[in-house]
Parts: sequence; C-alpha cells; structure tokens
Amino acid sequence: MQFFRSLYLENRFFYLLGVAVAIFSLGFLWASFVLIGKIIILLTLLLLAGDVAWLFNKGVFVTVQRSLPKLFSLGDENSVSLSISNKSRIGLNLEIIDELPIQLQKRDFEQHIWLKPKEQKELKYKIRPLVRGEYDFGNAVLYLRSKLNFVSRRINAAQPEMVPVYPSIIQMKKFELAANPRLQQFLGVKRMRRIGHSYEFEQIKNYVQGDDYRSLNWKATGRHNQLMVNQFQDERSQPVYCIIDKSRQMRLPFNGLSLMDYAINTSLVISNVALQKKDRAGLITFAANIETVLKADNRTLQLRKILDALYNQQESAQEANFELLYKMLKSVVRTRSLLILFTNLESKHSMARIKPIIKRLASFHLVLVVFFENTELADYGAASAEDITDAYLQSAALQMNDTKKYLTHELKQHGVHTVFTRPEDLSINALNKYLEFKARGLI
Repeated sequence: MQFFRSLYLENRFFYLLGVAVAIFSLGFLWASFVLIGKIIILLTLLLLAGDVAWLFNKGVFVTVQRSLPKLFSLGDENSVSLSISNKSRIGLNLEIIDELPIQLQKRDFEQHIWLKPKEQKELKYKIRPLVRGEYDFGNAVLYLRSKLNFVSRRINAAQPEMVPVYPSIIQMKKFELAANPRLQQFLGVKRMRRIGHSYEFEQIKNYVQGDDYRSLNWKATGRHNQLMVNQFQDERSQPVYCIIDKSRQMRLPFNGLSLMDYAINTSLVISNVALQKKDRAGLITFAANIETVLKADNRTLQLRKILDALYNQQESAQEANFELLYKMLKSVVRTRSLLILFTNLESKHSMARIKPIIKRLASFHLVLVVFFENTELADYGAASAEDITDAYLQSAALQMNDTKKYLTHELKQHGVHTVFTRPEDLSINALNKYLEFKARGLI
C-alpha cells in the first residue's frame, strides 16, 4: 500500500493513452490502425514499467534539511532555507512543496529544480508573518521524476517543526545602534550643551571656549596648571514606560499589521534602547481593564520579560478605560517617569474625554502621546476627484485626518508632547523623540 500511495501517474502517460484511443478509433475505418494502436499501448506500458523501476529502486535517495531561525519577527521578512541532496546515481527532476503554516494562508508554494547525480542545492524563500503565535511547518513534500516523466514518486522529507513569532527582533537590533553615542555622531546626532548640573559625573577634561565656567574643577586645575572642567552625562536609571492601548480602535489594519502590532514592535525597540542607555524600562497594557504591568527595571532579564509579555498580547473589542489607567499609574509609578502612550483617537469627543487625564499625568510625569496617521484616508484625500461624490468623500477624508492633527496641537498647548506618524514610520519617530528627551535632559 505504501508503494501505491507514493505513486502518481503523470500527464505524459495519459497523453499517450489518448493518442492510442484516437488511433483505435480510426481502426473502425482502416483496420491497419488497430495494430498501430496496440504497438503504442505496449510501448506506453513498457515505458511506464521502466520509469517505475527506475524511480522506486533502492538506489534512489533524496534528503531535505529545512533550516529555520529560533523565532520569527512580526511584520518582517524572515528567511527559510531548504538544503536538498540527490544521493542517487541518476538525475532527478524535483517538485518541492513545503507545507507552510496555516497563518500564512499560502497554498500554492512550490519550487522546481533539476538535480544531477550526487548534487546538492539550497533553496531560499522568505515569509512575512502578520500574526503573533506559534507557526507550525508541516512536511517538505518531494515529487521525484525522471527524464521519461511517466510517473512521479512522492517522499515526505523534512519533518514538521514549530517556530514562535515574536515582536520584531529584527527592528530591535536595527535600532539598537541608536543607543551608541559614538555611532550617533556618524548619524548626524549632535550632542547638545546642557544647562545646569542635574546630570551624572562622567569625566574631567580640558577647558575649551564655550564650556560652562561653573563646571571648573579647581583642584584638577591646580594639579595640571591649566583649566580643567567637570563633564557630565545623561542621568541614568530613569523610568521609561511604554503604555499600549489595546482597545478596538487599535485594531485597524495597515499593510497587514494592526496598529497594536505596530505599537508592540516599537515598544520593544524603545525598551531595548532605554536599557542600553542604562534607563529602566517598563510596560503597561490596558483596555477596559489593566492587563499587563511590568515595573520599570534595568536588570539583565528585563528585556526578556518585556518580550514575553508583548508576545502574549491580544486585541480587545472594548473601549479603553483611561480613568482606570490613571488610578493605576498613581499607585504604581510613584517617581517621575517618561510615559509613552500608544493610542488612536479619531474624534474630538474622544479627546475631550481623556484630555483631563493626560493633563493630570503630565503634571507628574513626562508624557508622550503617539497618534497614528490614517494613511489610507490621506492617500484617498490627496487623489484627484472624478465627480462630485468623490470630491465630497475626499473632503470628508481630509477633514478626518485634519482632526487628528488638531488633537495633537491641542495637547501640545497643555505641555504634552506628541508624535503624529504613519504606522510604518512609528519606530524611528518614537525613538528619535526619546533620544531628543535624553539630549535635552528632560528625563
């Protein structure tokens, strides 16, 4: 039974049978065609038997090794490779079907290659996961064919494997360089002169024109017989909290990812850079209830805790309870901290409801509110109108987009920092804002 389950007849076999049937039909008119038809059928059966014997002998052996990373990054292109070895003495035409995870919804994946005897090739392809969770790969199925191409032999090669999809590790490593002050100089980041002395001591250096004379170190000046000044660096161990709104307004999809997924990827990037800067990173997620609270810390395992917490987040269909968030922050976050709130407000009514809460938070903490630009509305509004209906709809789309810009300006008037960004630019814009705060000494 195993033999028959792995045996598949190819189109070439049926084409020859069709030709034989057609010639037999002509035998009703000319008797000589009957003999020709018998010869063709006999030749077809002989070729079929030879092809079966060729493919199913013990010397035909093909192996496949699937190479997967330990985890996939959400929303990024992740590489998968298949190493295929033909250990047979005959050349083989291979059709490879890798059974991809069901979340990808891709059922037409197949590759065709020709392998010479004792030859090895590597196939690479990329997948872009759009949902966090466990991705189960099935078997790598091979269909072996010879040059005769009368039958194919099916082989289940690579074994099933599971890979978890975490928030974007690729983005985290990409933006990790931003935490290095030396590399920032090559990226065009200028170190700003600071006012005051609310910074940690870094080193004693020679005085240059423009240095604050109040930083003169008289003892070092006397020892070296030249002016020396104390140099300070950013204060460390400042609490940085990423607060993610998981309500239904964060479920809007852009380029395959929801707004909450964009916020999750950015929270991981900022937490990693904050830890590189020796700050303390924390995480809060909420919707109708407070769901995740990780107190700000800079210990070795803090990034792993944040990564695991972000991996398990699920979107909610309820409204966000900002009043409950305020009460929780008052009781848990007792020292002045940087609060980065990822939310999506669509109307002035929503802003009027949460504005008093954000203003009260801004009196105790440094608050950064991140708004998402609806790129589809912006692109639709910028297109040319073909009729009056299009003009009306486009003006409504532009008005909705302008409402968000108005909300950001309204918060700025009350001392609340904001970022209004396209979803795909969220990570770089939010990270630049954090680095700006550090450079200005706001935290």
